[in-house]
Amino acid sequence: MRFLLLIAAFLLNFNISASASTDSDAIIPMPIEQINSAMSMIQKRVRDASVRVMTPGGGHGSGSYIQYKDMYFIFTAQHVSDGVRGTKYQVLKGSENRLATLVWSDADADMAVLLIEKKFTTITPMKWDPQVRIAEVGTDITYSGYPSSHQLMTFGGTVAGYEDKQGVGLQIILNTYGWFGCSGSVVYSPSGEIVGILYGVDVEYYPGMQVQENLVWVVPIQRVSMRVVLKNACSMVSKFPSRLPKACR
Repeated sequence: MRFLLLIAAFLLNFNISASASTDSDAIIPMPIEQINSAMSMIQKRVRDASVRVMTPGGGHGSGSYIQYKDMYFIFTAQHVSDGVRGTKYQVLKGSENRLATLVWSDADADMAVLLIEKKFTTITPMKWDPQVRIAEVGTDITYSGYPSSHQLMTFGGTVAGYEDKQGVGLQIILNTYGWFGCSGSVVYSPSGEIVGILYGVDVEYYPGMQVQENLVWVVPIQRVSMRVVLKNACSMVSKFPSRLPKACR
């Protein structure tokens, strides 16, 4: 049924375009993406820095392009990039395709960091600016990601509460929207501070399995040890001393 509805929607759009073209020859083509002026600068920056991380099986997750001093990383979920350290992944944004190397991951927390080999030229990274404390209940958030087969989507929401995940500790629960493909999206506060990494949605098993896509699980960014990330990343680039980043010196 969903497939038929998509086909119907495509035909409807095609027919509207065709009939409109008969009314006037001076049709101004719409831009590929329109951004409303009411969208905050942080929301625009978060959207711009959001990327698609390809998995070896042909699937994908989401991630955020983040700069730490003069080094460039992709923050995502571990189940999106679940290889051993040194595994390479394709990272896509628009027409740009980059290779990124896994430098750190935490399977229990479901977090991973990839090092970009060649920085993007058409997008601007977010700065590494983690929240000092776990986001309070009621905190507004924003994130952008690639749910299912959709193009880039931007979502807002609030911190709804917390849950304790065995072996990992406190997890943030958001009241927002999440779906397959959004895993790895980085969640930000209205000021651009990093709240955490999105990795799952709530599932109810009684009376039958029901996905609660408005209850989204996020691991707090405080779980990431940037010291360890840098140590691993710098050990990989130290083979080329002449190009050693300042962050490694």
